[in-house]
Amino acid sequence: MPRIPVLLMLLVCYGLEATVSSFSIGTTHRRAAILRLSAKDEGAAVDFGNVGIVLLAGGTGSRMKANMPKQFLLLDNVPVLHYSLDLFLERLPARAQGKGMSGPPQVVLVMDPKYQPEYQPIVDKYKGRLAFANPGVERQGSVENGLTKLVELSSSCDYVAIHDSARPLVTIEEIEHVVRDAKECGAAVLGVPCKATIKESEDGCTVLRTIPRARLWEVHTPQVIKIDTLQRGFAKVQEEGLEVTDDVSIVEALGEPVKLTLGEYTNLKITTPEDMDVASAVLLERKAAPINITA
Repeated sequence: MPRIPVLLMLLVCYGLEATVSSFSIGTTHRRAAILRLSAKDEGAAVDFGNVGIVLLAGGTGSRMKANMPKQFLLLDNVPVLHYSLDLFLERLPARAQGKGMSGPPQVVLVMDPKYQPEYQPIVDKYKGRLAFANPGVERQGSVENGLTKLVELSSSCDYVAIHDSARPLVTIEEIEHVVRDAKECGAAVLGVPCKATIKESEDGCTVLRTIPRARLWEVHTPQVIKIDTLQRGFAKVQEEGLEVTDDVSIVEALGEPVKLTLGEYTNLKITTPEDMDVASAVLLERKAAPINITA
């Protein structure tokens, strides 16, 4: 069977048909979320001049069954990580500047020190805009290290957008929407309503109950938070020994609101080998321009 039909079949299985966006949603509250997004001025410019980026690339990717972390695997002959680097260092600044606005002043790349020498030429190329931070033991520590470096390097940033480099397909439009929402609310996270039926189990063998999915959202990245809010959240988490599962959970622990920004189902996280095929098909459908961040 030719490769393209196979990939399109994968997209259907993943609920990611190439022409389908997050607008194919059924319930009343989901339609309401879409209407709220549609009501926004899609042409409104977003100023990123006070938004720093923490790009997480310190994971090991054990589920990929590969000999290197997933962010370094080749997606259409380009390392997965490079899609995010190109987005935040090239395409997003160009988009903002084209609308008379500023791009992100600083990107912090959280990366294992053993891989940093390989990426030093890219850091040198974007001197003053790109810097390394070391990962923590867990995601929370990696984010905190990245935030500390961001605050150290850029006094102009009031907000931080935290993005997982294993999500190479996030769009500029999604980023604009979530940053706009964070500036209105203080914190915002990209997400999509759950399409799968979710079962709860205590023992991993039998079903305890089915969780109604009408109120469930699958959250993505970037997650955008006001920096002083995130710093207060880290202090609370440390003092009280709280366990948090993602970045905006820290804001939730403070009892402060987090805005859900409707994203795209195509903003998938590369986790298994099959995800690479799906991502490749999405890029093909988008007719994405070639990436060469090292040029």
